[in-house]
Amino acid sequence: MGVGDVAGLIAAIAFAILVGFLIYPLIRLGKLFDQIALTVKESGDHAIPALDEGVTTVKQVNKSLADVNRISDSASTTMGNISALTDLYGSFLGKPVIKAASTLYAVRSTAQSFFSKKSGHQSAPVKPVSAKPSATTAKAAASQGKGA
Repeated sequence: MGVGDVAGLIAAIAFAILVGFLIYPLIRLGKLFDQIALTVKESGDHAIPALDEGVTTVKQVNKSLADVNRISDSASTTMGNISALTDLYGSFLGKPVIKAASTLYAVRSTAQSFFSKKSGHQSAPVKPVSAKPSATTAKAAASQGKGA
């Protein structure tokens, strides 16, 4: 055996030891890739039912919104009908009722005026009293005082 053969043998042994050290991390890396693949598969298996539930929820929300739209349309129609009925009442019944009420008020006022004149309780118009008496008021007061 020559020097070249010994050097080749040492290099082969060193390469074998290096491969031995590298095999362990490669095996661990392979197990890691297997675990990642399993995790991705499980995530996919759990994601599909979650997406299905999400689709079902969105469908139910859309159905509820359609019901709300129907309710709001019905409320709008009802409000329109109430507005038309109010307008009809105002034009058809409101004016005659106002006229009848004003007629009854006029009859009542006239009757009260008539009966108050009959019973002798006619009230004279009241003149406002001023704080400072005028000259005619002072003369009238003086003539009443002299006559008494």
